[in-house]
Amino acid sequence: MIVINTINEATMKKTILLLALLLCCSTSLPAQKAKTYIPWKNGKLVVSEEGRYLKHENGVPFFWLGETGWLMPQRLNRDEVSYYLNKCKDAGYNMVQVQVLNGVPSMNIYGQYSMTDGFNFKDINRKGIYGYWDHMDYIIKSAASRGIYIGMVCIWGTPVEQGLMNEKEAVAYGKFLAERYKDEPNIIWMIGGDIRGDNKTEVWDALANSIRSIDKGHLMTFHPRGRTTSATWFNDREWLDFNMFQSGHAQRDYAIYRRLLLNDLQKQPIKPVLDGEPRYENIPIDFKSENGRFDDFDVRMTLYQSMFSGACGYTYGCNEVWQMYSDKYSPMIDAQTTWKESLDLAGACDMIHFRKLCEAIDFFRGRPLQHLIERPEQTDDDYAVAYGGKDYVLFYMPYGHSITVNLSGWTQRKNVRLEWVNPRNGELIFYKNIETSEAFEVVSPTQGRGNDWVLIAR
Repeated sequence: MIVINTINEATMKKTILLLALLLCCSTSLPAQKAKTYIPWKNGKLVVSEEGRYLKHENGVPFFWLGETGWLMPQRLNRDEVSYYLNKCKDAGYNMVQVQVLNGVPSMNIYGQYSMTDGFNFKDINRKGIYGYWDHMDYIIKSAASRGIYIGMVCIWGTPVEQGLMNEKEAVAYGKFLAERYKDEPNIIWMIGGDIRGDNKTEVWDALANSIRSIDKGHLMTFHPRGRTTSATWFNDREWLDFNMFQSGHAQRDYAIYRRLLLNDLQKQPIKPVLDGEPRYENIPIDFKSENGRFDDFDVRMTLYQSMFSGACGYTYGCNEVWQMYSDKYSPMIDAQTTWKESLDLAGACDMIHFRKLCEAIDFFRGRPLQHLIERPEQTDDDYAVAYGGKDYVLFYMPYGHSITVNLSGWTQRKNVRLEWVNPRNGELIFYKNIETSEAFEVVSPTQGRGNDWVLIAR
């Protein structure tokens, strides 16, 4: 008995020692990285059959969740590009909008120019490593390795307005861009650049048609001036695959969506539409610092109100990030903090919660269901919106004020489960089970500015 117990104790000690060594070894091994999702493995992006949203060739819907990095090609070096794109990936963005040329010529952080003689679009500067276009190539490939599309605003509107690119030069430039990038999987072409489409229309048509004659595999849109939409000028163009509007930086209510988004959805031919430049986080309201600044709540309002009203995607922006502001540059529009610090603002961190919500339900089989909200009389500065599919309805309540809902026009099922989603942290909270035979009042957990909530009925 004594011998057997001694052997068991010795064996146990050896076993414990072995397990400890194995545990020590396993914790010293590098953690297994999550596999990067590469969306274009589902095929290239196309417009859905009914013309309401974007999808891949194999039918998988594509929810455009963009970030605005306008001056990344001009102001960030390669280490900074990698840092920025990693943060974009972690925040849930799947595309980044950039200015390919912000002027004529443009210069990158390495002092390399886009053209050899300054203004001639036939003499593109093809200089090697760290050259202007080599750096652009690096950005595109770096984004691709992270599963991120690049929205290529080919040239900003201002130099075109100033007459620095005519129709003939637009054709040459478009040919260069298309031949260089037609085989990259993560390109989305954006004609225009904060300009009205009736300003140099012939130049924008020439640029778009030049690219499209060579590159037929990538989607194309037009980025317009604030509080306007591409549909006003180009909805009938074959080169325009989907519409983009800019709700802009001067409004804080729903009226802009009534005028732009809802109107675009009624146009023929039917094309998807999205807000490519809503009010930026931390930008002065109407560009005047004395008016205050847009915050995370303002950002969430634009996101939920536009998406629940029928948009196919959304692009977030931050005042400091679009310009890649640091102490190396003079601040534009009263920029305050560095672009690196601003990547972690509350509104930027809220975007991923909406993406996860979209991916958890069959979002793009849904449609706006505004008629399900019976009361109160809606006001534009506190406009609740409803959106749903066959087995769910989502209600966004900006200030959390009570609304009266009638689900009888949506489902004949008697029992419906109600839950709250907190758009500030993504938390799901059970509310109650109800019967849908009559209208009922909804009171959110908290109310007031910054206390927005999403109600899910399923």
